[in-house]
Amino acid sequence: MAGVEANGLTLEVESLGDVARPALVLVMGLGANMRLWPDELCSAWVAAGFRVVRFDNRDCGGSSILRHLGTPNFALASLRYALHLPVRSPYSLDDMARDTLGVLDALGIARAHVVGASMGGMIAQNLAASHPQRVASLTSIMSTTGRRSLPGPTAGARRAMLAPPAPPGDFEGAVRRMMKVLTEIGSRSHPPDAAWLRAFCERHVRHGSDPGGAARQLMAIVAAGDRTPIVERIRVPTLVIHGDEDPLLRPACGEATAEAIRAGGGTVSLERVRGMGHDFPMPLMPAIAARVVEHCGKA
Repeated sequence: MAGVEANGLTLEVESLGDVARPALVLVMGLGANMRLWPDELCSAWVAAGFRVVRFDNRDCGGSSILRHLGTPNFALASLRYALHLPVRSPYSLDDMARDTLGVLDALGIARAHVVGASMGGMIAQNLAASHPQRVASLTSIMSTTGRRSLPGPTAGARRAMLAPPAPPGDFEGAVRRMMKVLTEIGSRSHPPDAAWLRAFCERHVRHGSDPGGAARQLMAIVAAGDRTPIVERIRVPTLVIHGDEDPLLRPACGEATAEAIRAGGGTVSLERVRGMGHDFPMPLMPAIAARVVEHCGKA
C-alpha cells in the first residue's frame, strides 16, 4: 500500500497483480475503506489477468480525513431534503469521482475498468458520465440513481446504518457494531460464517474509519439528490449487479440505474443476483467475479 497525491488529497492505494495488465479499479461505499472489498474477489480478478487497484476514499482508512470541514447536521439536512430544499455538503460525489480520476493519474493508468459498490457505484457512475474516455467499462454494484420515488431501506437496515459509532479507541465495540451492520444489511439466504465475518470486520476496523468522515460522505449522497440525468449520460459499456435481498438499496434501485442508462441510449446489462443482499456472500463471489470478468472482456 502507498499514499498517492490525488485531487489535492492523499489517498491510500493498493495495487494487486501485474501492472502491465488491464486495470480494474474498485470504488467502495459509505464509510468503508478498501478492506471491505473481499480478498477473495480481488484474488479472483487478479487470477483472471487484471491489475486490481483498490483505495480508501477521502475521509476513511489511510486517506486524508477532512475534520476541518466539520460534522454535518444530518437531522437538518434530512428535513431540508424532505422539503425539497437544497442540501449543502462539505464536498460532492463529483469531487469523489475526481479523487478516483486522480488515482488513475497518479498510477499512470490511461483507461480502466471501474467497479463501484453502493456509494462507490454512484461515484463510478458520475466518473463514467463525466470522463468516458478514462473508463473502459463500468460495473455498478448494489447502487442507485437516487430517484426520490425509489423505495427506501427497511427499518432494520436504517437502524443499523444510523446506530451510534463505538467510542474512540474501542476496537471491540467497533468490530461488534460492524458485524451487526453487515448482518442486518447482508444476505438472508447466505449468512456469513461467524468466524469469517469477525476476521473480516477486524481487518476493516484495524485499517481505520472515521465517523465524522462517514457523515460527510453521507451528506454528499443526500446533496446529490436525484442523479438520473447524470446516469442517463453514461455511454460506456455498463453492467449493473444487484441482489434480490438487498434491504438497504432495494432491488428497484438497480433496475432504475439500468433503466436510466438505457433511456439515455447507453449499453447496459442488468444482473439480478438471487440470494444477494447489500454484501458479497461467499457462495456467490465466484459467479460475481466471473460476471465482471465477462463484462470487461466484452468491453
